[in-house]
Parts: sequence; structure tokens; C-alpha cells
Amino acid sequence: MESQTISAFRPVPRTGVIYVNTEAAARGFHRGHPDWCNLGQGQPETGALEGAPPRAEAVSIHPDDQEYAPVAGLWELREAVAHLYNVLYRSDRSSKYTAENVAICPGGRAALTRACTALGRINLGHFLPDYTAYEELLDTFRRFNPIPILLERSRAYAFTAEELGREIEGRGLGALLLSNPCNPTGRTVQGEELAQWVDVLRRLDCALLSDEFYGSYVWQDLFEGQSISAAEYVDDVDKDPIIVFNGLTKNWRYPGWRVSWAVGPRSVIDAITSAGSFLDGGGSRPLQRAAVDLLEPERVRQEMVALQRCFVSKRQVMLERLQAMGVRFDLEPQGSFYAWGDVGALPAPLNTGMGFFRAALDRQVIVVPGEFFDVNPGKRRQGRQGRFENHVRFSFGPEQAVLDEGLSRLEQMVEAAKR
Repeated sequence: MESQTISAFRPVPRTGVIYVNTEAAARGFHRGHPDWCNLGQGQPETGALEGAPPRAEAVSIHPDDQEYAPVAGLWELREAVAHLYNVLYRSDRSSKYTAENVAICPGGRAALTRACTALGRINLGHFLPDYTAYEELLDTFRRFNPIPILLERSRAYAFTAEELGREIEGRGLGALLLSNPCNPTGRTVQGEELAQWVDVLRRLDCALLSDEFYGSYVWQDLFEGQSISAAEYVDDVDKDPIIVFNGLTKNWRYPGWRVSWAVGPRSVIDAITSAGSFLDGGGSRPLQRAAVDLLEPERVRQEMVALQRCFVSKRQVMLERLQAMGVRFDLEPQGSFYAWGDVGALPAPLNTGMGFFRAALDRQVIVVPGEFFDVNPGKRRQGRQGRFENHVRFSFGPEQAVLDEGLSRLEQMVEAAKR
């Protein structure tokens, strides 16, 4: 029997990964099922990598850890995050982050939710396409007005600092939400381009909410073991309107820990902490204490080198095999562990994202249809054809064996459709 929502509650749609995993579960999928290949999950492989530090396998619980953690996080973890950012991005800057510039949060969504709760009555810019979970996030908090900014496929989703300035001034933006590297396109703003963005935001007093959970998965213009962050281009850590979000989920490959952080001006961190006091109450005290050792700078660099060597190889395998199937790319991913493919040239029904997804389920492979990334809070763009209905997000996050098997099944699926 189909359950009904009690009248006091509104139905909350299943979007993105939640939707595809639910559909797959109806066919017998569960995490760890040996017969399924999950190329849809936004999760990196979590096991040992060659050259990486040993994986954490145990957590000691101090007697004080039976108590609540402070809503802003354990002081020693806040200090560790601030120190890491100063070492990685601010060694030549006089303005340094301190523990007071850091809030620890129970997961990435919780960190962004805290920040959005603390926003005033402003216009908040967001890009299309972007992370599926932003849709409900932008729709839930009615204090601010979400303003979509369309990125063009024909330009490989590029967006200049000059264009950013025009958007801020023309639309009266008070803040901008950005995933960088972008989930799903892999478009990455870095180096001088990112410096120019930060300069525009500083000059026009527009806050940047920079989701940097894929900041170590960058495939161009960086030395091995480097990562990107807007924090590198901040002049004054307490005056520049730059707030960055990261955590153990992707770059450290510990998604189950649900330990994340926001780094920014102290006044913003105070507001984010106040929001956390009624939204989530703070994170796990034992896991926060255990996370301190994971943020030692040399250990972090060692993890990044191993991660980049492993994932750049998987990236190449996925791109070559998908292209051989007839999948086209507006942009080969500059960052993240996703390939954003256009399936429009494939035979029906594989030529739409939803058709490709459903056919892949028949072969026990999970991918994510592109329409979920056409972020549309409040469903204000009703009755219009989606811009990404012919796209699919493929993840090369899983282990190589799962990736290879999943791609082989997709190749067989495409070949069968061509007959």
C-alpha cells in the first residue's frame, strides 16, 4: 500500500542520488551488493590507496567524549583546520586564520544549511547546472531569493570575473553559492581566474559560499599534492566575504564520519554556530577528536598525492570508454570525480538521461540523469523543457574493478541498442 503524507507535512521529493538509489533498491540493490555497479554515488572509494597514509580503523573514546561537543566544534579541531589552511594556502599572507574562523559541522549539507539559515533577506546567486541537493536547500529557506545563473554548454560552462561582476550588480546579489570543482560538470575555477573572482566579490561586497568538497580532485595546472581553495586569495580573513566549506567526506575519503567545517570571518562563523545550535546541535565529539590527526599538513599532502594518482587514471579510463560508446562531453572534467556526458547521439531510449538511467538499471548499473542538476528551487520554471535532459552524470569514484565492470555493462547495453 502506498503511504500518504499526514496533512501537516509536505511531500519532500527524492532528488538526485536519493532518487536513483531508491529506484535501484526497488530492484534489489543495497550498498555492498556484489552484483551491482554504482557509478552514480557521490562517494570516493574509501579503502587503502598505494602511497596514502594508513586508514583510520579505530576511534578512542575519551571520558569527556560522552558529553556533547560544543556547537562550534572541539577547539583543538578548529585549531587544526585553521593551521592546515594557513599552511596550504596562506603561508605568504600576514592575515591568518585562527580557531575562531572555523566552525565544525556534522556533514557538508549541515554546514551549508547552517550558512543558508544565517543569510539575511538577500538575492542569492546559484549556477546551472549544479549539485542536486542545492534545490531543496534553496527552496526551504524563504528569507533569501535564489537567482539562477545559466552557464552555457557551448562555452564549456565558463564564466568570467567580468561576467560575475555584471551579475552581482545587475541582479543585486548579496551572496553566491558555488561548488568548485563543480558537481556535476567538473568545471573548476582556479589560479588567477579564482583570484579575480575573489577580487570582484570583495570589491562588490558579495559573499561567496564556496563548496570545496572536491578541492583535491583537480586534474590540470596544479603540482601533484596541491588542492584549490578560495581561501588562498583572501586578503583579510575577518573582512573579506569569503566562506569556504570542506570536510572529511571526499578529499579525505571518510564520508561516514560526517565531519565538515566552514572557514570564514569570525562574525560569519558566530552566525553559523548560532544557526547550528537549533538546527543540529553539533557533531560527534569522539570523531572530531579523532579527526585532528587526519589534518596534519604532511599527512594531508601524502593523501592528496595518492588520491590524485589513483583518480586521474580512473578519469582517463572512464572518458575513453564512454566516448567510444558515443557519449559526448561539453567539457572533460577539470576537477571532481564525475564525467558529465551528453547521451543525445545514442539510439533511443538511451538518448535521454532518464532513458539511459532506466536501461542501465536493467543491467544493475546506477548512474544519475542530468535533469536533477537543473537546480530549480520552488519549481518556478514550470512547463519548460529541461536543459540537461540528454545528460548523465557518471562517477569514477568507485574502485577500479567496479568501474571496469560497470563500463563493460554499459558498452554491452549500447551495442544491443544499436542492433
